[in-house]
Amino acid sequence: MGAIEKKVAVSLRNVTKTFGKVVANSNVNIDIYEGEILSLLGENGSGKTTLMNMLAGIYAPDGGTIYVGGEEAIIRSPQDAFDYQIGMIHQHFKLVDVFSAAENIILGMPGKAKLDRKAILADIQSTVDKYGFEINLNKKIYEMSVSEKQTVEIIKVLYRGAKILILDEPTAVLTPQETEKLFAVLRTMRAHGRTIVIITHKLQEVLELSDRVSVLRKGEYIGTVETKAATESSLTEMMVGKRVELNIDRTEPTDVKDLVRVEHLTCLNKYGRKALDDVSFTIRGGEILGIAGIAGAGQKELLEAIAGLQKAEEGSSILYRAIDNNDEIQLIGKDVNDIKNLGISLAFVPEDRLGMGLVGNMGMVGNMLLRSYNEGKGIFTNDKGPTKLAEDIMERLEVSTPSVNTPVRKLSGGNVQKVLVGREISLAPRVLMTAYAVRGLDINTSYTIYNILSEEKEKGVGVVYVGEDLDVLLELCDYILVLCEGKVSGIVDARFTTKEEVGLLMTKYSGEEAQHGR
Repeated sequence: MGAIEKKVAVSLRNVTKTFGKVVANSNVNIDIYEGEILSLLGENGSGKTTLMNMLAGIYAPDGGTIYVGGEEAIIRSPQDAFDYQIGMIHQHFKLVDVFSAAENIILGMPGKAKLDRKAILADIQSTVDKYGFEINLNKKIYEMSVSEKQTVEIIKVLYRGAKILILDEPTAVLTPQETEKLFAVLRTMRAHGRTIVIITHKLQEVLELSDRVSVLRKGEYIGTVETKAATESSLTEMMVGKRVELNIDRTEPTDVKDLVRVEHLTCLNKYGRKALDDVSFTIRGGEILGIAGIAGAGQKELLEAIAGLQKAEEGSSILYRAIDNNDEIQLIGKDVNDIKNLGISLAFVPEDRLGMGLVGNMGMVGNMLLRSYNEGKGIFTNDKGPTKLAEDIMERLEVSTPSVNTPVRKLSGGNVQKVLVGREISLAPRVLMTAYAVRGLDINTSYTIYNILSEEKEKGVGVVYVGEDLDVLLELCDYILVLCEGKVSGIVDARFTTKEEVGLLMTKYSGEEAQHGR
């Protein structure tokens, strides 16, 4: 008996999309089979989301043809996509906060508002039960976690009859436990004959979940492979076009010294609520301290408080050990420049790349020179020092720019980020704090930055790394401080903990007993 012929749900043929002079997708040809989980893999800017947005009716192709079920499909709007039983769950949810899950699910559906509420709830509940979702349909959106909101979006699409589901970076803001639950639901959906496309750049998830992987690079289709025949290395090579060493060289800390002692740090957010609540920990030279937490758990405020950008409440203390005499200096009350001059550097990306001290109208050289004047280091006040520094950063981090004097506002977001991170590292600080330093960067540059941070650690620098990828936190850091709703949920030894333990601490504040290894 021969192999069972797989039925094609969607075919993309020579699909092209341009935005002005930028070619987002160029003559892409992909088949998506019924009842499969296909990973659409590629680096940031490779055209993954744009391609799927054409299937979902957000954009119309400039060229090429889309076939659904073997017939040519004209998809000009999300409603057209639904008519072809295609639904997309975007990274940014489109839900009404004050409505319940059930109200959001039926919102805008013709005739549903007049139907019996009890009957509608039972109808939606049958969809929930069929696929194994965990959700309270009467719960308001504003009371929900990110994972619950995502669940509502998926049910909304299924309830409207979608048989082809597209999920854009669905695990970006989920804990490991939430990711496992989502994967279980997706496998159940596949078993019921649904077709699922996951847009992602996380290799381990691709290998764990999908049946096949299609790879895009710079808007072009590279190829599709069976997942069981793929490895992280082979997929990376397809994504990047060359072999990339996916190794982070973590050395054992030596000659560790306390540099910054944070005690009882409390900060308020713009709404007057506690963004940080009685946080205490130590940054040590010769170590990388990771900071983990779900989005908005206080990571931003924590780093900004140490850097002098965030006001701390009474009773808070941040003591810095001076380099010359070991005296402890209170940082609270000091301005940003005073703190920088002590040797504390902050590279916070990407919320406000240009706002964190890069001047958009200046080139790389000018931005190096500007910061050097602040630092008062004479060597950089002539043009040779900053030019060499800019060239070094351009080469090592592969900054794509016509010249080191091209205004940085003309560079792409990822390249601006490389300039910012490179400059902060080059200042040779005693304490280097980075937040989301590799978000949006290509794999090659990401691993270069990981290894630069490790080199800084070996020089005795106290490195603080806020990141979203738990796999990287576990490989790169020596210890991980976990924040949950602004409190320290635990401090764990990265060499002996697990993703699951960190994930639990991210969602459940457990106090002192959760701390070990420090």
